[in-house]
Amino acid sequence: MTAPRRADLVRNAVSELIGTALLVAAVIGSGIMATRLSPDDVGLQLLQNSIATGAVLVALILTLQPVSAAFNPVVTLVEVLLHRVTAAAAVVLVAAQVAGGVAGAVLANLMFDLDAVAMATTERSAAHLWLAEVVATFGLVLVVFGAIRTGRTETIAYAVGGYIAAAYWFTSSTSFANPAVTVGRMFSDTFAGIDPSSVAMFVSMQVVGGLLGYGAVRVLFPTTVVHSTAPTRSEATRPGRSS
Repeated sequence: MTAPRRADLVRNAVSELIGTALLVAAVIGSGIMATRLSPDDVGLQLLQNSIATGAVLVALILTLQPVSAAFNPVVTLVEVLLHRVTAAAAVVLVAAQVAGGVAGAVLANLMFDLDAVAMATTERSAAHLWLAEVVATFGLVLVVFGAIRTGRTETIAYAVGGYIAAAYWFTSSTSFANPAVTVGRMFSDTFAGIDPSSVAMFVSMQVVGGLLGYGAVRVLFPTTVVHSTAPTRSEATRPGRSS
């Protein structure tokens, strides 16, 4: 692996921070809006929340993909395992993603005239929720790297947006599937919040799901086909395209 150029790594990190911040702001903000517009219909609230989240993922990935658009520490971890990102660069990117997640939660709170930080009180601690996070993250990794390793990077935005919108509904946890988003959501005591006591197990199960997804990717897509011109990350943190 070659070491990333500092200037390019800064660009990648800023992209990850902005993208993750806007993603979390959309997740939390749309959850707040949904509860205000549809206070007596939880199903409608979830529908509104899931549509907004899927849509913002498509927009953000399309916009930031030429720079860096993982927005997810598990995706970055798998990139390291597939030798697409150096371990040193990954540390910087994950830090940016987590910082962005927290910033996005604060922004969402402020936009809806709430305290900047309000620790969530919604407990999400049960075996079926943990299993759901494994499944949700497994599927996300499969979708992302299935597209990358078959040379169809131009489809990632739509595939990820569609998958996450659907996973809101077919997983009991409503598919957090992202450690940075999970950490961010604990700073907002709203529809999308998660009690800090529930975060560690959620993140652990997301990592498990990510590793299982990595294994499936290696079995199903053992080599990388290169025929797309749409980049998934700048060359600074992408030392190789096959593993």
